[in-house]
Amino acid sequence: MTSYFFGCDASKGYCDFTVLDHSKVIVEPNFRFDDTYTGHQNLKAFIERFLSSHHYSSLNVGLESTGGYENNWYNTFLNLRERFNLRVARLNPYGVKHYKQAGLKRNKTDKISAQNIAEYLISYNDKVRYNEVEMDGGLKKQWKLIRLLTKQQTQLSNQFKSLLYNTHPQLLSYCKSSTPNWILEVVHRYPTARRLSGINAKTLEKIKYVTLERAKELISDARKCIGADQDELTGFCMKSLVGQIIHLQRSIKDQTKEMIKNCYFPEKIELLRSFKGIGEFSAVGIMLVIKNIQRFPASKKLVSFCGVHPILDDSGDKTGGYRMSKQGNKEMRFILYNVVMSAITSNEMIKKLYESYQEKGKTKMCAIGIMMNKILRIVYGMLKNNKRFDPMIDEANRSKNVGRKEIEMIDRDRRYQEPDEKAPISRRQAKKRKRDKKIEDMVVRVEREEAKSQNKEG
Repeated sequence: MTSYFFGCDASKGYCDFTVLDHSKVIVEPNFRFDDTYTGHQNLKAFIERFLSSHHYSSLNVGLESTGGYENNWYNTFLNLRERFNLRVARLNPYGVKHYKQAGLKRNKTDKISAQNIAEYLISYNDKVRYNEVEMDGGLKKQWKLIRLLTKQQTQLSNQFKSLLYNTHPQLLSYCKSSTPNWILEVVHRYPTARRLSGINAKTLEKIKYVTLERAKELISDARKCIGADQDELTGFCMKSLVGQIIHLQRSIKDQTKEMIKNCYFPEKIELLRSFKGIGEFSAVGIMLVIKNIQRFPASKKLVSFCGVHPILDDSGDKTGGYRMSKQGNKEMRFILYNVVMSAITSNEMIKKLYESYQEKGKTKMCAIGIMMNKILRIVYGMLKNNKRFDPMIDEANRSKNVGRKEIEMIDRDRRYQEPDEKAPISRRQAKKRKRDKKIEDMVVRVEREEAKSQNKEG
């Protein structure tokens, strides 16, 4: 059976197509269809003509992920599998881009992009995952909507605190970490200190979580308020701003409730929530990124996929340090950062580890990055073994490294030739070799002293 490769470059409103054979020879030059009913019908007619004229052949279709523009075409190809001998794959643009760069191709057009996609399918056909039906499309959109609403709420809350400084400065003492809902309710009803100072304490007591004693204190503070903005226009702005924040809070709560209700992996969410620091929203986000844990044969693969693994840049005369890669799924890094910030206060194990790394001299952000890596490996273990989080298991795994013989700091790359002083190296390289020689001599000296002490004890 002959295989042909169908490269599709989806753009907003249209898509370019090119067909190649296994030798990367163009079988059908570039053509274009619009993303309309007529365009999709023409695509079906073309595939029918092509496969009927090429007997005993199959069609491998590839589309780049372009932020949703490819979804309609991908769905059409999935439906055509029942009638024709074809399979379709959604490709990572990162891989296609670097394949093009490796081929030293400089021009970029829709026609060339479609051809690059087809060539990528031929070169890496064994690594392409075909006919994947996404069940979480709507769930992913809802998760992103909740994240967008949360971001808007944060922006409005920051603006609220800024205005509160000149209208109700005495209330800022209650908003050190976050803004309580009863503060929002008080400001929504009485947007300026002037209006708050003229009411009765029993009226203010009707607001939830406001006791009679607190109500009297708030009114007393409002009468001594030094806030500069007490006019009606500022009050109207405050009332509108607080109304938007309250509305967003309700929307986020309703959207999250609906998302959990329609989630098709509730058991996985409960499993992840057994780790203190992972909430419902974070658990859903983690599963939307991982999808199926069987895709990753080892925890290192998942860590690398999310870009939280350390990388070392040390080549030639350059001496670099370790840093986080950040070349992976940025959504997961966003989730892990929030999980770490929550776990530092709620999870005793993570808190101790975080503090221990800071005591060793690590900066705050470096320690957070290490905790992100740690938590992701814990998540991998829970999902892989389908077990709830158990700190005793983690402690047992870490104890395996205790007492392990330290790796010798001798350069094994030099086992066939010692560094030659006459080598035409740079001054920086000479300093590096001198430093390495000192470390090597120190290791040998320590080993000799240990050997002598053992002989004496024997």
